[in-house]
Amino acid sequence: MLYDLFKYLREAFGLSGAGVFQFITFRVGAAIILSLIITMVYGKRLINYLRKKQIGETVRELGLEGQTSKKGTPTMGGIIIIAGIVIPTLLFADVKNIYVLMMLLSTLWLGLIGFLDDYIKVFKKNKEGLKGRFKVVGQVGLGIIIGSIMYFNQHVVTTREVIKGEPIVYDATEKVIGSPTFRKEADGRVREYVKVRSAATSVPFNKSHEISFAKIASIFGEKNVEWVTPIIYIVFVIFIITAVSNGANLTDGLDGLATGVSAIAGICLGLFAYVSGNYIFAEYLNIMHIPNLGELSVFMGAFVGACIGFLWYNTFPAQVFMGDTGSLALGGIIACMAIIVRKELLIPIFCGIFLVENLSVIAQTFYFKYQKKRRGLEYAQTHRLLKMAPLHHHYQKLGYHETKIVTRFWIVGIILAVLSVVSMKLQ
Repeated sequence: MLYDLFKYLREAFGLSGAGVFQFITFRVGAAIILSLIITMVYGKRLINYLRKKQIGETVRELGLEGQTSKKGTPTMGGIIIIAGIVIPTLLFADVKNIYVLMMLLSTLWLGLIGFLDDYIKVFKKNKEGLKGRFKVVGQVGLGIIIGSIMYFNQHVVTTREVIKGEPIVYDATEKVIGSPTFRKEADGRVREYVKVRSAATSVPFNKSHEISFAKIASIFGEKNVEWVTPIIYIVFVIFIITAVSNGANLTDGLDGLATGVSAIAGICLGLFAYVSGNYIFAEYLNIMHIPNLGELSVFMGAFVGACIGFLWYNTFPAQVFMGDTGSLALGGIIACMAIIVRKELLIPIFCGIFLVENLSVIAQTFYFKYQKKRRGLEYAQTHRLLKMAPLHHHYQKLGYHETKIVTRFWIVGIILAVLSVVSMKLQ
């Protein structure tokens, strides 16, 4: 909104200083500051309101140290995180940008699913909350929408350089959008670029640095590539959104854990969006250039600001929990951002904490079932793979204090984020 307003004032009246809103870095900073103000100022008011209405967390008895003290802590704090993301984005980002619209949709969509889950738990006194199948349906629905937009929308393109005298090789699913653009170099050379609608993703630590889903679809026969490719791609998107959002949900078990890890991943993804959207940086780093992607760094600025502001009240001892309203939204945002910036294959690295938390639950479940079938229920109950899943509860059972576990998980998250950023140059 402010972006369009100041753009109009600059073009129509030549308003002094209005041009600063054209700089992405300025708007990223403004989004971070406003997001911090919203979450820190209005976060306190929300906490007081939740306490007044006795909207508190119901804690299951798991035999963990300090668990009973969390009972009654206000929940559904994810509402303030979502507000801290959406409001600065609407004010400072270009809301006509297809990528910004996709991220706003993802935030509100998964935030609503999480809100329904929290509402059922708190107001309907149902500890199970929204049934799992309905959550999955919601995640799959969002995956279909995001996957379809990414594959079919003509505004979702990548840039490819045309070298004179050499033919451009396209696969069966790629389509050139619009006319070629030209750029004159300092040495006088003229480079020609075309915008291509392509279902491709970046491959880390690889010189070819990208792979098309059409190549994967070709195993079903060249004649079937055109209709098999979108199916494979959309299923892939559904898997990413479901896995990462559930991973964030599982990670939200200790004060500040999911919020801090999400903020770290958000910084990483915001940087990816900025450099991939800038053709100079993209060319220097030899990564995929995605026109107009830089606007998402404004969104991610608001995202990181909201997470940090929420941490003010969510660190140990937490004054408020985000609930599924926040955790599903945070995980979904990270998943959708990774898909849009074409960094899906880096998710196991910069989302390594979410991945390990997910795998710890899966491994614990399968190991228990295996031992139960092989040696009986009593043996399986006393010989578990982990003392408790997810992994952070395992460390609690080993006697580690909550703050030490959270801090170490943050440190690991930072290391993984740095490795992910470095991967842009390690090819």
